[in-house]
Amino acid sequence: MVTELQRTKELEQARDILTVEDFDSVEFWVGNAYQAAYYYQHALGFQPVAWSSLKTGNRRYASYVMQQGGVKIALSAPYSPSDEMAAHHMLHGDGAKVVGLTVRDVEKAWSEAIERGARPIIPPTEEKDDWGTVRYAVIGTYGDVVHRFVERDGYDGPYLPGYQPYKPPVELPDTGLKRIDHVVGNVDWNKMNPTVQFYHEVFGFGTFIEFTEKDISTNYSALRSKVVRNYNNKVKMPINEPAEGPRKSQIEEYVEYYHGAGVQHVALLTNDIISTVREMRRRGVEFINVPRTYYETLTSRVGEIDEEIQELAELGILVDRDDKGYLLQLFTKPIQDRPTFFFEVIQRKGAEGFGKGNFKALFESIEREQAERGNL
Repeated sequence: MVTELQRTKELEQARDILTVEDFDSVEFWVGNAYQAAYYYQHALGFQPVAWSSLKTGNRRYASYVMQQGGVKIALSAPYSPSDEMAAHHMLHGDGAKVVGLTVRDVEKAWSEAIERGARPIIPPTEEKDDWGTVRYAVIGTYGDVVHRFVERDGYDGPYLPGYQPYKPPVELPDTGLKRIDHVVGNVDWNKMNPTVQFYHEVFGFGTFIEFTEKDISTNYSALRSKVVRNYNNKVKMPINEPAEGPRKSQIEEYVEYYHGAGVQHVALLTNDIISTVREMRRRGVEFINVPRTYYETLTSRVGEIDEEIQELAELGILVDRDDKGYLLQLFTKPIQDRPTFFFEVIQRKGAEGFGKGNFKALFESIEREQAERGNL
């Protein structure tokens, strides 16, 4: 008989079942790809590197691929109101539709995923152009989000076949972003465990960390979260759900305005968060507001750090420590009209966690924004 301790240890162990190696890209379905690309370049520091549109022969949608370091984000918008992209945007607003995952073997990833119960969307497909061959397949996950398995060994193009290199009217310096650190999903009441179980059973992902409402709560609201990860720890995905509280939690607000489960935020890794946040603020990116009182006891909470406290306070950067080191993080406000998707900027100095010590300050800040929106 398998004991509860053995079961827990099994869930903590990530297995290399689907050959998932890393995040490949994230594709957003938006209302106006051209204008979204402008924001990503001018505010966040991404460079447009590829596009697909009427001018490249795409009669269905316009798409711009934005890159910074190892981060690739595609922004796609349809031409027809009857397109599924239009229906998705009408329901959700701007939102992440595709979380791409680099795999070593698309056929194996697909067959194993379907055999283990994944919802099939696009079977293994091969596309070619002058830059080589890409193989991909697509399965469903929480809400309307899908995972695209991508095998691109030997492909030298800017993104995918059908996309052409894009030279923007102006080129701007980047803001120091290096790679996707993690992607966070929000699900509705009592959906966290089934979603985590999906990643255990289909992907072989392990449970990295679990947070209860005792860890993530304020005087008004609470949530629960579990983090799943792949075998090499490059793909980490926290899954959040609401927990009971006196007022509406940020997860409830998200689900209400997104009309379902979806990607809440993407965390982007930088090697110098002070420079990154300073430059983003200069370009007009809005971040959550952290009270100055947070910094009065920072050293006593996290110990000695390399950065100047005054500089962190000026920029509103949060700090947390675990047994491996410390991290610095900050969250943007929602980057569209609905209070749904936002970005996190994170720098790790050994720490492997997600800022547990910052949860109270973070969620109180988010609640202040909710109150201004009349949604707390």
